[in-house]
Amino acid sequence: MALDVAAFESICPSRFITFTIPDPTCADSLLRVAVLDSPVPASESPLVVAMFVPEARESDWIFSTEWGHLQLLFSSPGVSRLILLGNQFKEGDSSPTIYHRPLESSSHRKELEACSKPLLLALSPKYLFKNGIPEVPILSYEDNLVSSVVIHKCAGCVVGEMLVEDVEIESENRLGGCYKREFRRRLRFKRMPNLIQTEILIVPDAKDFHSTGVRIGGVKFVPDLRVLVHPYLAPTVASLSLISEYIEGRIQLGFRPKALCLGVGGGALHSFLRNQLDFEVTGVDADKEVLKVAKRYFGLEDSEFMHVVVGDAIKFVKKLSHQANWHPMCSSATCEQHGHCHFPDGEDVNNKFDVIMVDLDSSDVRSGISAPPVEFLRKNVLLAAKSVLSELGILSINVISPSRSFYCQLVHHFQEHFAELYKIDVGNGENFVIIASVSPHVFSVGDCNNSFLMRLKSVIPEAYINSITKISD
Repeated sequence: MALDVAAFESICPSRFITFTIPDPTCADSLLRVAVLDSPVPASESPLVVAMFVPEARESDWIFSTEWGHLQLLFSSPGVSRLILLGNQFKEGDSSPTIYHRPLESSSHRKELEACSKPLLLALSPKYLFKNGIPEVPILSYEDNLVSSVVIHKCAGCVVGEMLVEDVEIESENRLGGCYKREFRRRLRFKRMPNLIQTEILIVPDAKDFHSTGVRIGGVKFVPDLRVLVHPYLAPTVASLSLISEYIEGRIQLGFRPKALCLGVGGGALHSFLRNQLDFEVTGVDADKEVLKVAKRYFGLEDSEFMHVVVGDAIKFVKKLSHQANWHPMCSSATCEQHGHCHFPDGEDVNNKFDVIMVDLDSSDVRSGISAPPVEFLRKNVLLAAKSVLSELGILSINVISPSRSFYCQLVHHFQEHFAELYKIDVGNGENFVIIASVSPHVFSVGDCNNSFLMRLKSVIPEAYINSITKISD
C-alpha cells in the first residue's frame, strides 16, 4: 500500500509509522524511516527533530523498536515528533553479530546526512512552515559503547523478551579524570531497551585467555562481583551507613544482618551484600526466567545465606507482614496451612529484616521510565514493608522520577509513615536513592571502632556515604 504523505501533516499522539525507501546515496540499499509522535500533548511550540541511527547498530532494540524510539523521544524534553533514519536491517536475524564502533562516520553516512533535508521536510507537520521553510534539528546519539556482542536471548512470562550482552565501554577514571577500557555484562529488556537492568564487571576466563589482545567476541568472560558498577547500586548500599552502629552491634552479638531485596535482575546487589558484607539475603522477582539468567550469566548462587523467591514483590511483602504480625514463630506446616510465605528450602521467615532494598520500576513506559511503581507507594504496602523491618531498620529505594509531582508525592507518602527520610544523589542526572528509617535515630558514620562501617567504606566509594542528606518536612 502506498504511503500517504498527508498523514504527517499533523501531530497524532502516540502514532508510530515505519517504512523503507531507496537509499538516495546508494542504489542497492534501503533506508528505514521511523516517525514517532509523542504521547504527551504538544506544547504551544511543538518541536520536531531527527536522529540518524549509529552505523552497525540498526538492529539494536534501542533503534529498531517502538519502545526504544519512545525512550529516545523522552530523553529529549519538549520533542513532539522524532524522525529516525538508518540502514534497513534484517528482521529476525539471530546471528551473534559483533559490533565495533567505527573510528569516524563513513563517507556514505556523511553524504546521507547532507541530502536528507527534503525527506525531513516532507515528514514535518504543516505548522512548521507558517514562517517559511523550517530547519529540522538533527540530534546525535552518543554513548560509551565501544564493542558489544549478544550472548543470550530469551523471553520471560513477566518481562517479555530479554538479552544478555558482553560489552566494552569507555569508563571514566575518577582518579585521573581520563577514560579507561572496561568490560561489562548487561541485561536488557525489550520493553525498555534503553534501560540497563543489570550491569556487572567481567574479566577474561583464565582457562581460555592466552593473549594480551582482549576483544569482545575473542575470548570467554566470567563475572567479577567484587565491585558494583551499576550507577545506583553503590549509593543503595551506602544507605547502610545510617544503621552501621546497629548492624555492628548485631554482629557482635553473633547475628548475621538480613536484607530483603525486591527485584533481582541479574542479582549483582544480592551477590555483593552476601559476599562483601556477609549479609543473609532474600531476593524476590516475579519472572522465573530472569532468575535463570541471573544464575547462568551473572554469578548469582543459591546458598545457605542466599534465598531467591519467585513471586510478585509487593504481594510477597504483604504476606511477610501478615506472618510477622500473626505468626511470628510459626512452623513450616503452619505457614502452608495459612497460606503464608516460606522459602523453597523450608526455612521460615520468622525474623525481621535490617534493610529492605527496592529496585522495581514501572511496567508502563508510555509516560517515561519511573521507579518505584506507584503501586509500591500505597499506604498498605508501605506499612507492610515497615512491619517486617526491625525497630532500627531502613527502607532503601532506587528512584527515577519522571516529574516533580511524582517526587513530591513519593516524599509525602514516605514521610507520612516513616520517622526520618534521607536522600543520596547518584550523580547521573536520572537516579537517586531515598532512605526511610523506622526510628528517628541519627547514627554516627565516623566511628573508627565500628568494624562494619570500616568494611563498608572499603568496598564502596565513601563519597556516597558522605553525600547522604536528610529530607526536611
